[in-house]
Amino acid sequence: MALLSRDDWYDLTRTTNWTPSYVTESELFPENMSGARGIPAEQWETYDEPYKTSYSEYVQIQREKDAGAYSVKAALERAAFVDKADPGWVSTMKAHYGAIPLGEYLASIGEARMARFSKAPGNRNMAVFGMMDENRHTQLQLFFPHANIKRSRQWDWAHKGLRTNEWAAVAARSLFDDIVTSRDAISTAIMLTFAFETGFTNMQFLGMAADAAETGDHTFASLISSIQTDESRHSQQGGPALEILIANGHKAEAQQLIDVAIWRSWKLFSVLTGPIMDYYTPVASRKMSFKEFMQEWIVVQFERQLLDMGLDKPWYWDTLMRDMEITHHGMHMGVWYWRPTVWWDPAAGVGPDEREWLEEKYPGWGRRWGRCWDVITDNLLSDREALTLPETLPLICNMSNLPITHLPGDDWDITDWQCEHEGRLYHFGSEVDRWCFLTKPDHYKGHLSIVDRFLAGLIQPPTIEGALDYMQLGPEERGKDAHGYSWIERFRQANIAAA
Repeated sequence: MALLSRDDWYDLTRTTNWTPSYVTESELFPENMSGARGIPAEQWETYDEPYKTSYSEYVQIQREKDAGAYSVKAALERAAFVDKADPGWVSTMKAHYGAIPLGEYLASIGEARMARFSKAPGNRNMAVFGMMDENRHTQLQLFFPHANIKRSRQWDWAHKGLRTNEWAAVAARSLFDDIVTSRDAISTAIMLTFAFETGFTNMQFLGMAADAAETGDHTFASLISSIQTDESRHSQQGGPALEILIANGHKAEAQQLIDVAIWRSWKLFSVLTGPIMDYYTPVASRKMSFKEFMQEWIVVQFERQLLDMGLDKPWYWDTLMRDMEITHHGMHMGVWYWRPTVWWDPAAGVGPDEREWLEEKYPGWGRRWGRCWDVITDNLLSDREALTLPETLPLICNMSNLPITHLPGDDWDITDWQCEHEGRLYHFGSEVDRWCFLTKPDHYKGHLSIVDRFLAGLIQPPTIEGALDYMQLGPEERGKDAHGYSWIERFRQANIAAA
């Protein structure tokens, strides 16, 4: 008997649907978990994944990728790269590892939900490999920083971060809980794999991999690249699901799921990836600005993908385009100012050379954020460090769980968008955040931001120190300026020369 070609035998491995006999189909795939939306089973059987794999292929490829990543790690550890690297880049790694690994684990839960409850057999098959992917990513990103715990307890936040009530961890959990652990299988496929992974993890993974290679951090570059090759495969699960929804009269619902996920993802990456690319990474090692990367991966590629599928750009697209110029600068300034409340040491990134680069990439930066940094710089030059540290907490958005921020200076336009629901007043950082809440208020109501918890008396004592203890930030873990304020010396020397 002739051997089957791969195209023939692969379909045998993934066409595993069956008609249940001991339970009803609705019991096997309850609507609240499957999200089938009344679409017949034969329609879900048309699901056709673009990147196909089998178990034997998967194991072989993953073994090779792991061998490569671990060998690079061993070589760089012998060279003690972390001890020699720019402190801003070290902070980049700390921020990434504290935010991402357990988020990957949550993604494995979302994949498991698809593997069990999706009515599309192709989706179930793909999700099994996606689940293994995310488990692999979790373990890699917990193991790689572990060797650095001896250097600083901040590295331990790779395992600790998302288990705490630290404000950035709360924001990340809020997003992951929304699009990964609280939605039906099809909604998860669309929100997690299509919107979040296809669009936004590229910024954290591809953009940072390029910058890591430029800094000489080949351990981090190989790790991120190894992970991204998995993402490029399992992130394709949402596309076929979208096609089935659209073909069966559910375009409006599919569009709303994407619009919510894109905005919520954007806000989180504006505080995680934006500052890293435009402020923490040494200027000489930056491949492109955060805005340029957003334009390439979101505006050009993701926009085209949406339109090719017969969907529309999100209704707030123009707002998003403006936000790419603005939001992450405000988030960066906020993170640096409230640096004791994070698990890494934020790099200011506003020395003379950095300012020149920022003005070139973001015309008008100087008259907006530069003026604010002028005040900070002057206080540090005058030994008034206390004036650069927080005395209270900022206003937090009830959707993103991030500080409400926008343009400072003469262009001041910060607005608290509000709405009342069931007798409670909610605060939002934008019209879009408020719209996200109103799409499903019963889904979001009741959650308390860090400031809400402070005002409700849940944080005791009601002081900054009490808040830091609540966030589980010990004295040795609290963020400081990454460079120990050494960057202000360039301004001091300039002032001396001018005098």
